[in-house]
Amino acid sequence: MKKTTLLSLFILSLIVFVSCKSKTPDVARKPYLEVEGKFLYADEIEQVIPPNVNDTDSAEIAQSYVRKWATDVLMYENAKRNITNKAEIDELVENYRKSLTIHQYQQRMIEQRLPKEPAEEDLKAFYNEYGQQLLLTENTLKGLLLVVPKNAQKMANVRGWVQSANTKSLESIEKYSIRNAISYDYFGDKWLPLSEVLKKIPLKIEDAAHFLSANKFVETQDSTQHYFLRILSYRLSGQVEPYDMARKRISNILLNKQKADFISKFENEIYDDAVKNETITFFKK
Repeated sequence: MKKTTLLSLFILSLIVFVSCKSKTPDVARKPYLEVEGKFLYADEIEQVIPPNVNDTDSAEIAQSYVRKWATDVLMYENAKRNITNKAEIDELVENYRKSLTIHQYQQRMIEQRLPKEPAEEDLKAFYNEYGQQLLLTENTLKGLLLVVPKNAQKMANVRGWVQSANTKSLESIEKYSIRNAISYDYFGDKWLPLSEVLKKIPLKIEDAAHFLSANKFVETQDSTQHYFLRILSYRLSGQVEPYDMARKRISNILLNKQKADFISKFENEIYDDAVKNETITFFKK
C-alpha cells in the first residue's frame, strides 16, 4: 500500500536517532522504532492517520506523531533519572489512582441502583415548590413559521391555514410545504427564543414584549420570499419558565441531588458495616 510505504520510508529515516537496545519487540506486531526500550509499532502510526488524506499529509501527520511519541518517551526517561522527589510523585499517583477507582465504583453503583430519570410527580412537585425561582432570561414563544416564494400558489389558503393553525390546517400546511415552501418550521410543541425565530424572518422589533403581546399572526415579505409567522403562546424575559421548558433542568437538579444523597448514604453504610463486623479496629488509648 502506497501510504504504508511512505510511512515506512519516513520512519526508517529516523532510525539514526534511536539507540540500539536488547529489548525484544512484540513478535505479532511490526516495530518502526525503539526509544529507551519502548517500541512504536506500525499499526499505532496508521491509526492516527485519517482516511482519504493525500500522501504528503499522511507523511506530515506521521512525522508529527512519531516526533511527539519519541519526545515524550525521552522526556519521561530523563525525568525519572533526574528527579529527587520520587516518593512524593508516587504518593500523588497513588492518591489519584485511589480517587479515580472510588469514582468509577461510585458511578457503577449509581448506574445500577438509581433510575435514569426522576419520577414525573417528583419533577412537578419541585416545579410547584421552586418554579417561581426559575425565571426566563429571554423572550420565548411557541408557534410556526412558513416561508414561501413571493409568487407561490394558493397564497390566500396559506394565509388562512397559518392564521387558524388547527389540526386540519396544520395537515394542509404540511402537505403544501412539501412542494411549495422554502422552509417550514413547526415549534408548537417546544419553546424557542424569539431571537432565534427573528433570524429567519425580516422583522425589526424595538419592543419584544409589545410585539409578542400584540401579535398572534405576522405576515411580511422581502424581494423574493413571503413569510407567515403564527404565535401560539409566549413567555417574556423575567417571567417564570414554563414547566415543559424547565423540565430538563429540574431533572438534572434532582438527579444530582439523588446521586449526592446516594453516595453519602452508601459511604455511611460501608463505614457502619465495617465497624459492626470489626473490619475497622480501634486501639485503646
